Amino acid sequence: MNKSKTLPKRSDVPAEYKWRLEDIYPSDADWEKDVQKGKQLADQIAALKGTLGQSGKNLLQALTLQDELLKTLDQVYVYARMRRDEDNANSTYQGLTDRATGLSTQAYGAISYIQPEILAISNDELQKWIEEEAGLAHYRILLDEIMRFQPHTLSSEEEALLANMSELASAPSKIYGMLNNADMKFPMITDENGEEVELTKGRYIQFMESKDRRVRKEAFEALYETYGKFRNTIAASLTSAIKGDVFYARTRKYPSALYAALFADNVDLSVYDNLIATVREHLPLMHRYIALRKKLLGVDELHMYDLYVPIVPEVEMNIPYDQAVSTIKEALHPLGEEYGSILEEGFSNGWIDVYENAGKTSGAYSWGAYTTHPFVLMNYQDNVNNMFTLAHEMGHALHSYHSNHAQPYTYADYKIFVAEVASTLNEALLMNHLLETTTDKKQRMYLINYYLEQFRGTVFRQTMFAEFEKIVHAKEEQEEPLTADSLSEIYRKLNVAYHGPDMVVDEEVDLEWARIPHFYRNFYVYKYATGFSAATSLSKQILEEGQPAVDRYLQFLKGGSSNYPLNLLKTAGVDMTSAAPIAEALSVFKGLLEEMEQLVGE
Repeated sequence: MNKSKTLPKRSDVPAEYKWRLEDIYPSDADWEKDVQKGKQLADQIAALKGTLGQSGKNLLQALTLQDELLKTLDQVYVYARMRRDEDNANSTYQGLTDRATGLSTQAYGAISYIQPEILAISNDELQKWIEEEAGLAHYRILLDEIMRFQPHTLSSEEEALLANMSELASAPSKIYGMLNNADMKFPMITDENGEEVELTKGRYIQFMESKDRRVRKEAFEALYETYGKFRNTIAASLTSAIKGDVFYARTRKYPSALYAALFADNVDLSVYDNLIATVREHLPLMHRYIALRKKLLGVDELHMYDLYVPIVPEVEMNIPYDQAVSTIKEALHPLGEEYGSILEEGFSNGWIDVYENAGKTSGAYSWGAYTTHPFVLMNYQDNVNNMFTLAHEMGHALHSYHSNHAQPYTYADYKIFVAEVASTLNEALLMNHLLETTTDKKQRMYLINYYLEQFRGTVFRQTMFAEFEKIVHAKEEQEEPLTADSLSEIYRKLNVAYHGPDMVVDEEVDLEWARIPHFYRNFYVYKYATGFSAATSLSKQILEEGQPAVDRYLQFLKGGSSNYPLNLLKTAGVDMTSAAPIAEALSVFKGLLEEMEQLVGE
């Protein structure tokens, strides 16, 4: 598209660069019909409350209606929200989104009794019904999964009490969010041009990438000085969240907060422990990368504020959208004809909303409803980052496509644990293709550094976060006090261990735990590292083994939630209960690091 100083209106964007939401509903009138259908289904389900324990027939009726309601609700909400995302100033779709949200609240209220009533049925009775009632066998996996939680489910009165406490339980996160996003103000700093500019969280990384070291240092010190003023308040909010995690784990009779968090995905503790132990074992590689960064920046001391500035001068790599599409298709050729034909359909058949326009939601995502193909929102700019983002989102899209086509609605939605595997694998294959076809030394160094930074940020850094979470929850479980000082001491020791002898671990970064919102979503970040490792391992298998590895991978994509995440990954050829996939991913990091060291020495 032609570039101009002002963003185009939605109506001015050519049709070939817009997604085709008419594939969900031909018109708003058709959407309205499903809204009414959703309300009727919610009423029908609500009428069955209190009857599920009476017979297999009643249970089957409720589960069937629940599927139909949620399938309709998905389609209604996705359409309204994506129409709004096209132009957030459009009042029509603001209204439709509000109505879809209201319907969602009504629907989830209507089905809230289903799981408690199922848990009240004895396991023997439930298995008998599954054998006797035609149709209930379809729900065996779902029912077994619900019953798996029975040992950790309390009486109906106790469950009601815990449910009523949910707002209190979320208070630490809400308080932190208000302080971090609304009340906390950062000072002015002097930018590269000598101008006074307000420091914000959004601008912080931009300042950390500045070639002017004074700017980086000033932004770094100003940010942590501000957090330092609230260190005790933030420590109180974080420790309260940790206490909440421990309280709920104990109340539900889990051995630990970590065990409770992993139980939902049926993930063994060994997966978490293997990740930390294996990354720890490979920390000398991280230390080598830090030493290389220090050498390329030409500094006597490498500080924490030197971690984000590019170590390879930016290379001019202008990549228009159509070129990105062509390159991605070539890069993903190893995934075979079946995958390639669906990818082609996605690129050419109204799946993708490509360019930014006035009012459009920022960023990128893949989304959709079970009943239609997936959709991808982009705000494409002609650069390497956006090409990788496009490959990433199409990975999500094709995962959803395969899952939706292979699984019934009940089991089509895959778990968060595996959600980043398909997207990251696409990025890995794209990087492999670019490195195979790029001969320019500067471009090659730029690409390798880009990939090394992905490893640093996703494997090493997220694992350090995961280790911090494990330590602080264990201390709370052992009734050891957690304060701003003790949290900072723990965090400092981890930074020293992970970054090695060539890094000056500035005392300011001891407070970094205070600015990580993910810590309020307990034991979540490890999934970034395991997903990246699994994807890297799988991409390596696909490139080395060819079709057998591709066949296994496609089976994984088609799995949805028909099995537990670890079992689905084993189907693909990755056993995350062992250290092997993480070690294999880090061997890729080692190879990239060695090539970078060689290129620097030439």
